[in-house]
Amino acid sequence: MEKKEFLSSLVEHALEMVLVFDGKGTLSYANAEAREKLGYGGEKENIHISNIFPMIFTKTEEGFSTEYAFERKTETMSAYRKNQTCFPVEARIMRSSDGQYVCMANDILEKEFLGKEVAQVRYEAEQAMKVKSEFVANVTHELRTPVNGILGNVRELLEIESDSGKLKNLHLMERCCENMGMIINNILDFSKLEAGKFTLDPQRFHFKNMLDYVKDSHIRRITEKGLDFVVSMSDDIPEYLIGDELRIVQILNNLINNAMKFTSIGRISVEVVKTAQVNNKIELYFFVMDTGIGIDKKDEDKLFQSFSQVDASISRQYGGTGLGLNICKELVELMGGTIGVESEKGKGSNFSFSIWVTVPEGEEMPAASVPVQGIPSGFSRRKPLQEAEENDIRQYGSEANKDQLKRTLSKLILCVEMENWEKAEMFADTVKQLTGEAPREVKSMALRLKMAVQKENYEKTSAAYGALDALIDEEKSEPGEGQE
Repeated sequence: MEKKEFLSSLVEHALEMVLVFDGKGTLSYANAEAREKLGYGGEKENIHISNIFPMIFTKTEEGFSTEYAFERKTETMSAYRKNQTCFPVEARIMRSSDGQYVCMANDILEKEFLGKEVAQVRYEAEQAMKVKSEFVANVTHELRTPVNGILGNVRELLEIESDSGKLKNLHLMERCCENMGMIINNILDFSKLEAGKFTLDPQRFHFKNMLDYVKDSHIRRITEKGLDFVVSMSDDIPEYLIGDELRIVQILNNLINNAMKFTSIGRISVEVVKTAQVNNKIELYFFVMDTGIGIDKKDEDKLFQSFSQVDASISRQYGGTGLGLNICKELVELMGGTIGVESEKGKGSNFSFSIWVTVPEGEEMPAASVPVQGIPSGFSRRKPLQEAEENDIRQYGSEANKDQLKRTLSKLILCVEMENWEKAEMFADTVKQLTGEAPREVKSMALRLKMAVQKENYEKTSAAYGALDALIDEEKSEPGEGQE
């Protein structure tokens, strides 16, 4: 096949319409695609370009008139079929040196139809999201009103009630109302984030005062569980910063509450360090570390997903919606940072997140830190000495373990004497964990103690406490394993 024949065949079977017309507008050639789309079949006689593009060309005695600029530029126009129906095309018309005109056009009817369908689907999705957001906002508002009403009445009764049994029930109701309030707030925040309507409110605030507020909000409940609580910050963080203080506190509260919920032995610590500085902006890294139940590596990815928890038993035992960490992730990302976790089953967890904040104009800028990638090398999840201490506490028979046991038992019996059975049950659970590796007799007595506390039986609790205390003292007087 010769080159000319090959090119003619290529044009004839092209996927786009190809039309050729002369200076008078008379059509001299139409390829197979053009003949099929326009409905002319094999006809070419007396077909004027104005029949196909009447909006672009007008037939005149001389041939045609048009305002179309014959450039190598594609424009959207309407092409008319033989039966006078039309369809949209993307076309370009060029003038050759021999006075002929060539038009190449693509049918975009299907493309436009699909575009309209996509636009309709998008509109319907936006409307559905709007309805859902309004519904969630209304429902959470309606739920919050009765919950706050109950909580207010419960707190009034707590001030005047003296009966220990009724006080226990009132404290339980108070805690349930507070938990319900947190769940309602989480659902509302999640709905706003999902709808893209959540905005930050950066303001100037005192950074150390914010950390002190966070510490004061949690220290009583954490120390009541017999845990140590430490909050620290590096010296190179400016006194005042510009950021959304409320949302930073919300993230810290969520992570500390999580740590407290899953930790019965050891400590919870919060550390803040400055890791990078760019002009008047600095990156802060926060670490919330605990010595709680920990998480399997394979389950870490589930933590930051909506409505997701590691397993069903976690939800049954500790409660929660699975929204808190997802909201933390969204908030951190809104502040230009990232969030992650390092954990080991049975040895605690370290949640870390970074955010970018602004140093106010006029505030003394600390010496620039060297930007780092990820967690600074000097801040591991647990320092070797700290990790050794935690392992020592869990190892029954060690000095640290016995000391922790004695202190926990003292707090437990004090709660029993004050008839605060709820806190006593919390300490009984800690005793059970501290005796997890103990001989059978000790473990059995720790279990009896917990059962007696749960039944609020003073006599049996006192007896079990005395027996367990004596067993621990016997262990102290005997040489440890491996000693002579």
